[in-house]
Amino acid sequence: MWFRRDLRLHDNPALLAAVDAASADGDGRVVPLFVIDPALWGAAGPVRRAYLVSSLRCLDESLDGNLLIQHGSPVEAVARVAAVAGATSVHIAGDYAPYGRSRDVAVEAALGDVPLIRTGSPYAVSPGRVTKDDGTSYRVFTPFWRAWTRHGWRAPASAPRDVDWWMPVECDGFPDAPHLGDLVLPPAGEEAARATWASYRGDRLASYADLRNRADLAATSSMGHHLKWGEIHPRTMLAELGPQDEVYAKELCWREFYADVLAQHPSSARESLDPRFDAAMRWQTGTHADRLFEAWQLGLTGYPFVDAGMRQLRAEGWVHNRVRMVVASFLVKDLHLPWQRGAAEFMHWLRDADLASNAHGWQWTAGCGTDASPFYRIFNPITQGLNFDPDGDYVRRYVPELRHLPGASVHKPWQVIDGQAHGYPAPVVDHAAERAVALADFAEIRSGR
Repeated sequence: MWFRRDLRLHDNPALLAAVDAASADGDGRVVPLFVIDPALWGAAGPVRRAYLVSSLRCLDESLDGNLLIQHGSPVEAVARVAAVAGATSVHIAGDYAPYGRSRDVAVEAALGDVPLIRTGSPYAVSPGRVTKDDGTSYRVFTPFWRAWTRHGWRAPASAPRDVDWWMPVECDGFPDAPHLGDLVLPPAGEEAARATWASYRGDRLASYADLRNRADLAATSSMGHHLKWGEIHPRTMLAELGPQDEVYAKELCWREFYADVLAQHPSSARESLDPRFDAAMRWQTGTHADRLFEAWQLGLTGYPFVDAGMRQLRAEGWVHNRVRMVVASFLVKDLHLPWQRGAAEFMHWLRDADLASNAHGWQWTAGCGTDASPFYRIFNPITQGLNFDPDGDYVRRYVPELRHLPGASVHKPWQVIDGQAHGYPAPVVDHAAERAVALADFAEIRSGR
């Protein structure tokens, strides 16, 4: 069993297939393998690396210390372990990301006569299965949601019992986890994922639809990092949702929609689905652009709601979803910088960074992705703060220079006599002016001029 984004024992169809195959072969032994792939490890930021190491340690514990970790190319490592073990089959959950697909094809070739068997995926409905009547893929969420719901999914599978785990070669050991300074990650692993989900479902799920956009409240489930590494399967969560939880189910569907879009359009990981956007948009360039980007990175734009979000990113490796949209809109439509720069920053810092959701979430906000009418969605960073942090608690939590300001006044410190007395910067741009520029640029692209 080659684990990748399925670091759990419960509801793991690929693992069950491996256990069944081992029983059919007679000896009953299963090699639980994880490969530290330099191509993925090197591209991951320190937060994701640290979280992965913690998750692997939890998986190892659930396997009674039998997780076989190998460092190096999966093409070489999987074939070598399979050969030494005399494996009759290698089992995986399907990977639909561009790199994962090509890697698995290469591993399959290296295995020769040993079959690479794909069972299940990280999704309730695997990419490519939900299509229009003519067989083409969806580019708009709402019809995808309807078709996805009609398609449905299987019930969660049980965990295997009494497995004879086997380590046929020496384990290379866990990689060193990066030091994160003051950033503290939440508990990792399957047990933590299931406990977090149970607690949220019991205490806060009922209010999700009403409070999910409130950045100042702990109203969301924060299950993204558990889903990212497959510490829990989405269908495990879906099985415990009722009709009244449709808004939450749609958020799980968005994750599957974006995975489907990326699978059908692999280049959209780094290129806009609307090619006009990359070819024709007038972006800020040069030293001035770099200064604006740095102000955005560090949370020094002079817009409190934006700055709180970017500081939360570096303090926790996570940002509230409403705030993600606001900071993304600000980068693209106020600072006129390409979405790809922001997406790369998120991938570097987010503990739940997922290629498909990140790239297409950014494109949705930028107006170049899977949306029919994106041109006028420009978030006002002040209004968004007033609406979704009405008492200013979120801003004060992450922007200490503004903690002396009471209530909603924190969102407009320039209107208070001593609002910027503790070093908080003035706005780097005028939102109203930059909004007009963005709308003009979008209109020009749309008209083809």
